[in-house]
Amino acid sequence: MNPLVLSILISSLSTGTIITMSSHHWLLAWFGLEMNTLAIIPLISKHHHPRATEAATKYFLIQAAAAATILFASTLNAWTSGQWSILHPTSLPATLLMLVALAMKLGLAPVHAWYPEVLQGTTLTTALLMATWQKLAPLALLLMMYNHLPQNTLLTLGLLSACIGGWAGLNQTQTRKIMAFS
Repeated sequence: MNPLVLSILISSLSTGTIITMSSHHWLLAWFGLEMNTLAIIPLISKHHHPRATEAATKYFLIQAAAAATILFASTLNAWTSGQWSILHPTSLPATLLMLVALAMKLGLAPVHAWYPEVLQGTTLTTALLMATWQKLAPLALLLMMYNHLPQNTLLTLGLLSACIGGWAGLNQTQTRKIMAFS
């Protein structure tokens, strides 16, 4: 890949994360998440191989569904509360939808089935980027909403991710899939 294109993609990835982490408005946070998604897709499909193309397509479809759910949940919250603030979600259905969408973006269990396949279809460097950097923005949004999230649901997601990841990771021999399940 051309070094100029690579530097533009990496800077877009960083800018998207910074925009999401520093925003207090749902539309701006969504914009940052979409910048991240659109910057990582060319990195996933960098090697012209059918498995890389499949991984990029799966990643795009899952992230687009999660982004649409985030937009729906933030619109529902704005409709019920009259504000677009991330820090003060007031509607419980909107909060639960947002939690599911962010769990999908993070690849948490039970909406994790796409994650090992996508990591397996890309290079190790891109897989490391997806396993670390791509998690920062959704985690920042979860931290901003932490006081208003249902604690039982968060604990259930954490326990499911730990148990399913541990049990499924024991059966793997491929490094990227072990990394995905961990």
